[in-house]
Amino acid sequence: MVSSLWPAAPLAPGAAIALTALAGAGLDRWLGEPRRWHPLVGFGRLANAAERALNRPGPRWRQRGIGLMAWSVLVLGPAALAALLIAAATELAGAWLGWLLHALGLYATLGARSLCQHIEPIASALADGNLPQARQLTARIVSRDTADADAPALARAACESALENGNDAIFGALFWFLIGGAPAAIAYRLANTLDAMWGYRTERLLHFGWAAARLDDLLNLIPARLTALSYALLGSTARALRCWRVQAPAWSSPNAGPVMAAGAGALGVALGGPARYHGQWEARPPLGEGQPPGAADVMASLRLVRRTLWLWLALAVAYGIVAQCLALSR
Repeated sequence: MVSSLWPAAPLAPGAAIALTALAGAGLDRWLGEPRRWHPLVGFGRLANAAERALNRPGPRWRQRGIGLMAWSVLVLGPAALAALLIAAATELAGAWLGWLLHALGLYATLGARSLCQHIEPIASALADGNLPQARQLTARIVSRDTADADAPALARAACESALENGNDAIFGALFWFLIGGAPAAIAYRLANTLDAMWGYRTERLLHFGWAAARLDDLLNLIPARLTALSYALLGSTARALRCWRVQAPAWSSPNAGPVMAAGAGALGVALGGPARYHGQWEARPPLGEGQPPGAADVMASLRLVRRTLWLWLALAVAYGIVAQCLALSR
């Protein structure tokens, strides 16, 4: 841990990490995502412009190299600037300003409230039997075709989105924040965004987006498994662990597989299975065990994500208390 980012006085670094994690999560719960001037929206425009300017036909090695350089500038550049800003603020104005900037940085990377705001209306529409509205709302958060989807298919899409985005929009960022503060969380969130934009196996992005996809897999390797373990511990543990062990290896994504398999097992619902993307059916492996999900299961998936967030924050606080006690005893 860089000492200039986590000054030891008046709190131990571990206690400062816990305090700022609570503050960042509290800001997300209170304010949610900014409706105007969202930093990720601006970043997305910049990433699109960079891809259009740099992604040119050529040898595979050249496209991959340019994609890697673009990723490095767009991800590591803002993270380095955040680290320099926090270090300078701490040096000039003291530890409290540095901690405030850490909390604001974490807030900018978390999407817990936004996830609920997108998923809860789908559950309400399904509970009311309003399939047209449920289809429209689900289409906003998934890339699969929803125009002709029935209620179980829509509920399945919403549950999968809640579980997977629990890792991508919450726990991955929180994990890296606990490791390296706001700069690490910012780097993770930007890398995750670039994977969502560039990480497709299309003819245009197959090689240019190769680095974005592989590096996102690497950054999620540990947080995704901690998320899966948390889902298992807070749900039907034995079933979740069995689904994780048996079903996750068959999933196309090395990180989404464990997260969704464990989450589906924890909830006791059947997820995965065939889905249509851009007019073509994709034969996806099954996830979980039990009946197809309904509106109640969509809300249950959100409750599982919320409980997991509380667990992570509680562990961070416990770590902070121990760190502060050890610092005071020296």
